[in-house]
Amino acid sequence: MHIEWISFRLISAMAVAIMLSACGEKPAAPPPQTPEVGVVAVQPTAVPVISELPGRTNAYLVAQVRARVDGVVLRREFTEGTMVKAGQRLYKIDSAPYVAALHTARAALAKAKANLATQDALIARYKVLVAANAVSKQDYDNAIAAQGQAAADVAAGEAAVETAQINLGYTNVVAPVTGQVGISQVTPGAYVQAGAATLMATVQQLDPVYVDVTQSSREGLRLRREIQEGRLKAGGPDAAKVTLILEDGRTYAEKGKLQFTDVTVDQTTGSVTLRALFPNTDRVLLPGMFVRARIEEGVNNNAFLVPQVGVQHDQKGQATVLVVDKDDKVELRTIETAGTQGQDWVVLGGLNVGDRVIVQGVEKVKPGAPVKAVAAQLPPPPPPGAPSTDMVTTGVSAATKASPEPKASPAAEAHSASGGAQ
Repeated sequence: MHIEWISFRLISAMAVAIMLSACGEKPAAPPPQTPEVGVVAVQPTAVPVISELPGRTNAYLVAQVRARVDGVVLRREFTEGTMVKAGQRLYKIDSAPYVAALHTARAALAKAKANLATQDALIARYKVLVAANAVSKQDYDNAIAAQGQAAADVAAGEAAVETAQINLGYTNVVAPVTGQVGISQVTPGAYVQAGAATLMATVQQLDPVYVDVTQSSREGLRLRREIQEGRLKAGGPDAAKVTLILEDGRTYAEKGKLQFTDVTVDQTTGSVTLRALFPNTDRVLLPGMFVRARIEEGVNNNAFLVPQVGVQHDQKGQATVLVVDKDDKVELRTIETAGTQGQDWVVLGGLNVGDRVIVQGVEKVKPGAPVKAVAAQLPPPPPPGAPSTDMVTTGVSAATKASPEPKASPAAEAHSASGGAQ
């Protein structure tokens, strides 16, 4: 009984000591640390001004092969889709009527020449007789007129023979240009007509190939104004580089050359047409393909490059960045962007030379808060063709896919081993 009383007194004393220590003064909390952010000091950079415009491809030469005489097609002498050379025969039209017409024209020409020879001889005789007053002057004049008419008949006969030869030649339908021939529109046995200009086939030259793109007249005015004000340095049409983006998103291997810009604005669309010329040795580009052309129209020497990780967009869709001011406090800036270049945004307005843009630790700070600015350590750009590290595969991000599954607690494992029995 005595031991229990002593234990009770010890426990009571300890409880009183704990209560007294709890009522004492609490130690002061440590002061908050200034967050550290990585910054990039922006400087003016020469950035090419690139316009990405939609367009379509067109063949360099397009020649429609049409019937130039009436007749029945006897045979086709080419394989559809192959290369043909200029002057190569593609079709043979029945030439029998035109051979007969040529013979008729030649016979008429021979008759006209015989008549002209008779008139020439008559004039030679009358010339002597009229000097001796053996024939009248009127007869001599009539003979001269008849000679002129006979000469005209010979000329007409020669023209008729030439026409007959031309029509006979048209029965051999040849390729007008060197290129790739398409689908044949007629078959052997078909009747073609010159009056209806029956389409028989189409030959197209596909190397090189034209790319016609459209640009709004408003954008063209803006570019010309910036060139006049000195903010943009034009490289000239000869120096303009054109890169082509194909329908599947790939970049065409060959570079194009800007040919000209149309001087007429389309009244329905408010746009002008730009034409570029691309080599097409491998026949990758086909007429009518939809493409996007990136045209380097000049160089902006006063642009800034800001890493994409440091640029955000507000609810209005405006691009913003966080800048460390001279007092080492965070300032929110609205910027004007003009596309991207690699891993950077091209900024045209909203920043000044030497501004420190926060690109690391953006999520830790707010406008007006003090920060400690250090030089950002950015990863090097990925090599060309390397896959993106934040690529989403089948709806699951790479980070989520790589994270291990959480392990069950020992109690849960024991409950699972026992079958969950109560």
